[in-house]
Amino acid sequence: MAQTRRVPVFGSRPPCAYQSRLDERSLQLRMARLERSRKSDKPEDFVCYEDSDEEEESTMSLCTMLNSSYNFVDYIRNREYGMREYRSVNQNHGTRHILTHDLFKERSIPLKTMNKVFCSQWLSSKQIVFGTKCNKLMVYNVKSHELDQIPSIKGRIDEAADQQSGIHSLKINPSRTLLATGAYNSNEIAVYRLPTLDPIVLAEGAHKDWIFDIEWLDDEFFVSGSRDTKLALWQVQDKYQEKYDSDGDLIQPVTQFLNPAVIRSCKTAQKVRAITFNKSLKEMVTLSLNGYVHVWDVERFRQRFSRRLSSCQDNVCMAMKNDSSLYAVGCRSYTLLLDSRTLHTIKKIPARYSGCGIRSLSFQDNIITIGTGVGVIMFYDIRAAKYLESSINSSRAVVLKTSRGYVYPDEDFMVDQGFQQVKYTPAIYTHCYDYSGTRLFSAGGPLPANLCGNYAGLWQ
Repeated sequence: MAQTRRVPVFGSRPPCAYQSRLDERSLQLRMARLERSRKSDKPEDFVCYEDSDEEEESTMSLCTMLNSSYNFVDYIRNREYGMREYRSVNQNHGTRHILTHDLFKERSIPLKTMNKVFCSQWLSSKQIVFGTKCNKLMVYNVKSHELDQIPSIKGRIDEAADQQSGIHSLKINPSRTLLATGAYNSNEIAVYRLPTLDPIVLAEGAHKDWIFDIEWLDDEFFVSGSRDTKLALWQVQDKYQEKYDSDGDLIQPVTQFLNPAVIRSCKTAQKVRAITFNKSLKEMVTLSLNGYVHVWDVERFRQRFSRRLSSCQDNVCMAMKNDSSLYAVGCRSYTLLLDSRTLHTIKKIPARYSGCGIRSLSFQDNIITIGTGVGVIMFYDIRAAKYLESSINSSRAVVLKTSRGYVYPDEDFMVDQGFQQVKYTPAIYTHCYDYSGTRLFSAGGPLPANLCGNYAGLWQ
């Protein structure tokens, strides 16, 4: 969980440097090699190798291990005293521990008659912002349990009401000063200043159909993707300073109207559903509904190539690993792992529930969190190449089963429409962890398009 390299104050060795630690490590390595030597009947498609696989460790690595304390108390004390000794902590240890020990408990969040939550982000340690199909931008306070609606930004031309298809995406820029999300018209983008959520920009004139995803490239530039197969590049310069009147009251800034810097068609695409930005490769990858992934050169904003996926049914979500080495793509019954450099499929992860539909994905270090269309959240361990197992019951995989939420029309209508054979469960359209990884917000609603309803829950 934590590592602190201790420097002796008196003598040649710190207090943690006792020889039995090396004997314990040697025993653990021998047991691990013995376990890996057992050949399974079904070979894995994707196998990871660690440094511990080496037959002999160097004297330097043994010395480093002997002089390092893995006690979390030593890490905290070292940090409080401001010592210059090397120290590190595994930020994702808490998430894995909570999941494997079945410590996550759900608290349902009533959303009244709102319809289907499509996207969400943590604004701070106590606030979550999310967007709904009924075009509401809401902020939920996890401490006071209050819900506040943020007014949508309207364009200069009042278009038909059928352009309101909901808020499908919301993203915060790297410096966490701006929030880009859907506007009153689903073909436009609203930009708000954080943390006050003052409306400052309406991006318009690029798309003729619903915007499905938004991705920031840096603090000024972001890209939007739409059902019309277009990608638009926008530049926001936050020059709108706060102004006060003679009484000292804040004057709300006037909303500015922004035109796109560049518009490009995504070739071989049908309905751009997801966008991710690979900063290390300076590439942008988009996912289209017809089962293609498309690679773009960000510096020239040009499409480089497209690759067809091995599974091309219901491809609606995509995520990237923290180190930019892997992409995960959700399908109807599988989660595909793609190499970020070649886009080759290196692992095809079958869902534990056939035909459940993968609706949302995210990475927490080596764990993929998978939100499904049947009210279940699954967790896949990339390093172990299997679903995360419970430490309480090793024969059981870790899953979170959500509550029912709210659905309308009522059950009698559902029976008339032929849904009586299937027990209603909400689809997990969105989920997000807080900064510590110890709280998980999940939300969504009914999967059938003709059903209205919502679901939101906080796991902690």
